[in-house]
Formats: sequence, structure tokens, C-alpha cells
Amino acid sequence: MTATKETRAFQTEVKQLLDLMIHSLYSNKEIFLRELISNASDAADKLRFEATTDDALFEGDSDLNVFIDVDKEARTITIRDNGIGMSRDEVIANIGTIARSGTKEFFGQLSGDQEADAHLIGQFGVGFYSSFLIADKVTLTTRRAGLEHEHGVRWESAGDGEYELETVNKESRGTEITLHLREEADEYLDDWRLKTIIHKYADHIPFPIRMMGAPAPATETEEAKPAEIVTVNQASALWTRPKSELTDEEYNNFYQHIGHDFDDPLARLHQKLEGKYEYSLLLYLPKKAPFDLWQAEAKHGVKLYVRRVFIMEANEELLPRYLRFVRGVMDTNDLPLNVSREILQKSPAMDAMKKGATKRVLGLLEELAKDKPEDYATFWSEFGNCIKEGVIEDSANSDKIASLLRFATTENDEQSVSLADYVSRMKEGQDTIYYITAESLAAATHSPHLEVFRKKGVEVVLLHDRIDEWLTSHLTEFDGKKLQSIAKGELDLSAIGENAEEEKKAHEEKAKAAGPAVEKIKEALGDKVKEVRTTDRLTESPACLISDTFDMSSNLERILKQAGQDVPDMKPILEINPDHELIQRLSKMRSKEKINDFSSILFDQAVLAEGALPEDPAGFVRKINALLTQ
Repeated sequence: MTATKETRAFQTEVKQLLDLMIHSLYSNKEIFLRELISNASDAADKLRFEATTDDALFEGDSDLNVFIDVDKEARTITIRDNGIGMSRDEVIANIGTIARSGTKEFFGQLSGDQEADAHLIGQFGVGFYSSFLIADKVTLTTRRAGLEHEHGVRWESAGDGEYELETVNKESRGTEITLHLREEADEYLDDWRLKTIIHKYADHIPFPIRMMGAPAPATETEEAKPAEIVTVNQASALWTRPKSELTDEEYNNFYQHIGHDFDDPLARLHQKLEGKYEYSLLLYLPKKAPFDLWQAEAKHGVKLYVRRVFIMEANEELLPRYLRFVRGVMDTNDLPLNVSREILQKSPAMDAMKKGATKRVLGLLEELAKDKPEDYATFWSEFGNCIKEGVIEDSANSDKIASLLRFATTENDEQSVSLADYVSRMKEGQDTIYYITAESLAAATHSPHLEVFRKKGVEVVLLHDRIDEWLTSHLTEFDGKKLQSIAKGELDLSAIGENAEEEKKAHEEKAKAAGPAVEKIKEALGDKVKEVRTTDRLTESPACLISDTFDMSSNLERILKQAGQDVPDMKPILEINPDHELIQRLSKMRSKEKINDFSSILFDQAVLAEGALPEDPAGFVRKINALLTQ
């Protein structure tokens, strides 16, 4: 085969990433070794998996390992693996470009704050590029298993925007990365320093990580012995070891390895389950959401192993989508090594394991909420909307998920109130959980619909996330108590409060007296509204808009319109406060023009209170100005 050598330019995003690396975004530069060993381990995993259907890929060498060699004179470190390796096209795709979803969003979130950006970089998975933290030149030589020796590839770059690519002869499969160290990186030429880093970050890697040991000097009884190759790590799958043997540091280091995270996890779950199917779980809850949490095509999640052989990263096959933030591994003996996604989707064993894992993750969240409320508050701020998805998607566990929900209310503007907390504080005579949905917490907090609830001291749940409209359509009851929007349908609080009956009779009398105002407004507004009626839900505002019981809420209507969806034309109901001075003045008006202007102002004010704009803002301002100058 004719050797070819060419110089190519990095993709723009890679140039940006290399610039971040070269200018020391990571203060903890030793992370380079964790990233490169992690890549080598992944390459060995991939080979072992592919070799289950093609044993020839081992090329007679099934002893998968990683070898690290230090040359102090040349000032280089070489990380060598005998894993799957790469073809020329794979080198260009994996190293010359970042061909993955979320790249634009990732760079858009970089803030310039080193600590925050380092966390994002870790989530994105810099892998190979971390070499440039300590190296001013990197040489990579690789050959994919199954290709002939002459199909080796050498890649070399100084991180300056270009790289050289050359076809070479490589006898052994796998990848070899040589780091030519910067002047300030001499500490990494120390074998002991490298071994310490390996113990810290990669002790759990299930393949042996080997280095050359020190020669043994001669003694009085023994001759000098040459240096021998030694295995530095434990080389056993961490999740197969008893919990009693593992330290928090080992658990946390493993999480950082599989989660591409710099933080320790918020909580973990390590269990071996036995029954009809046997499987092991080691699952983690992160402290922070990944930047691509809301991207449908994001593929990270829980890794599936069969008999300790890595099969795939398959989040939705192993856990429901609303738990996509969970990181970790599931290992079982009850699936074939050549399992595919199609087989997983139809497998009774996988279905049972998915249900069991889901149950245990929800149990872990319950424990966290009960025993460590501050940690749960951290979790909720990052992943609360994912849990809300669970109520919608997972009907089998909806009651358990509902107990995990946290909200702001009129009693507490932090999202820390559970529905159980709310129920425990319900007023005597109250049998309903009241809520309001709005565009923002401020809009919900200041809604006129809350006025009578504040007067009676009845707590209201304040919902302001977009998903809440869909949440409340599925969560209609909790602990035997119905959930009701205070901005839809009739409102009856007559059973709450000491003077409820007297208040009800007084309102009926006032409603009767406000009859002329109702008729005048109804005539003035015409088909703008479905109905005009008096209400006792207002104590300060003159009017408010509500939706009919089975109609779409105005907030959902607004959300769908903003998304460009066609929405059926639904007329709101205008409710007026018979005690308000404006309503009483309107009752006495005779001028049709004034009645029309007053009615229009009342309607537009109610629209503004909903967080929307009047249909004719300029006309609204003109009418207000005219009213002010009278």
C-alpha cells in the first residue's frame, strides 16, 4: 500500500477546545491521565464486545491491557492499549472533528469562569484533547483490529490548528499516544507520581494498567534483578466487589470516570439483586445537570454490561427517559453477549431489570428527600422538571413520583414544598389542593386569582414551568385530594372559614346588585368573552379572566401559540368584583361610549394581569389617558 501523508486543519470547534486546553483551563492537569486511560479502557471494551462475534479480531492476543511507558531522557509519556484501534477515517472523525450533538450549545455555555467551564468541559468529554494540558506535541499511532499491518495511521499535532496524518505500518492493533511534555510538566516523568494518579482515578478500570517496575539492587543474599512489568491497578470491575471493601473515594473516582464529571456524586446506589433474574446496579445521582440534558438525541446514561463485558450505553432501555440523568452501570448474566437494542426492547429479562432499577432509583430519591433535604433541594433545582416528566410518562409509579415533587407556594416561594406538606397544612373544611399556572413565579405570585385565598389563609401551589401545564393534566389527585386550578371554572370556598355561610349570602346579595354592571359589560365586550359574571375570588382587583372548566388554560394557550402551534379560539370568562369602586361606578353609567371604554379597560387590565398583552396596546393606553384626564 502506498504511504500517504497530509496536513489537515482542525474543525473550528476543536481549535476552540485546544485553545482552552493549552491555556490551562483545568487547574488539575493530572486529569489527562484519567482521560487517556478511560479512552484506552473503552477501546478494550469495544474490542471485547466485537470479538464476541468475530474472535479473529483478537489476532491471537486476548490479554487486553493498558501500558504506560516513561522516557525521562526524551521527556515523553506513552500510553499504549491493545484495544479496537482506529482506521484512518475514524481518526479524522474522532480527533480532527467533534461530530456530536450539542457542540454549539456547549461552546455557547462557556462563560470564561475557569471552574464553571472546567465542569462543562468534563461533561462534554474532552478525552484525547486533555493531552495538551501537559504536552506541546502529541503523536498518536493506531491500527484498527482486523485491518492489515500496512493500514496503520500516525496522527501528530502541536495543537496549533493543524495536524499531520500519515499511513504507516503498525504490527500490533490498538492505539499508542506519545506525549512530548511541556517544560513545566516534568513532575509527570516520575513513575511514582503516575502510579499515584492511576490509583486515584483508575484503580477500578477492569483491565490491567501496567508499567515498568524499578530494578531490584543486589543484596548479600540475592543478585540484582532487572526491572519487571508490574500491574498498577486492581483491574477488577468495581461493581462486582462487596460494598464493605469499597471506600467513598473509590466510589467517587469511578463516578468521575463514567460520568465525565469533576464533582463527586450527590448520592449513589450499589446493589446486587437476585431472583428470577440476577443483576448488579451501581448508579449515581449527579450534582449538576449536563449541558445536553434536554437534547433528545443525547446518548449518555447507564452502561450495560453482560458478564462484565461492556455492551452499550443504553439509557432508555435500562431506565425510563425521565431518569436520563442517572449515571452508572448495570451488569447481568441473563442476557446474551450479542444482545442488540431490538432484543433489549423485547426481552422479558430486560423489562424486569428496568422495572427493578427504576424502583430502586425512586427509592434512593425518597431516602435523599427524607434524610438529606438540602441535598434533595440541590437535586430538585437541577433535575426537578425531569421528575415531573415521570408523572406523565410512568403511570405505574406516578404516586411515588408525585411524592417526590417540590413546589413554591403562597407560603414558601422556594421550590421546597411537597404535596404531603401541603396536605398537612390544609385548612379545616378544605378538601382540594389548589394551584395556579403562570408564565413566571412573579406572575403567579401577583395573580389576582390569589386574593380570596390570601384572605382566607388558604395555601396555593405556584406553578411556573412550561411542563406544569402537562403535569397537572396527568396529576389530578394526591392522597385522595383533588387538584384544582384556581383560574379555571367555578370556585367554591364556602366550606372554609368561620363565617363562610354569611359571606356566601352577602356575596349573593352583592351579585344581584351588580346585575346591571354585568349586563352592560357583556353587551360592550360582545364575543370577546364567553361569559361575564360576578365572583367572590377577588378582594382588591376589579376583574380577572378565567377559563371554563374543560377549556384550555390561558397559560397553555400562550405556550402553544409561542411554539407556533394552531390553537382553537377559546373565549375567556370575565369575572368582576361587585365590591370594587370601578364596578359600582360602571353600574351607574349611562353613556354607552363610557361604558364601552370602561369595559374594554377592565378586560385589558385582566389580560395584563395574566402576563399577556392587550390585543390593542395603543388603544388601551389611549383609553387610560382619557380616563386619567377626566
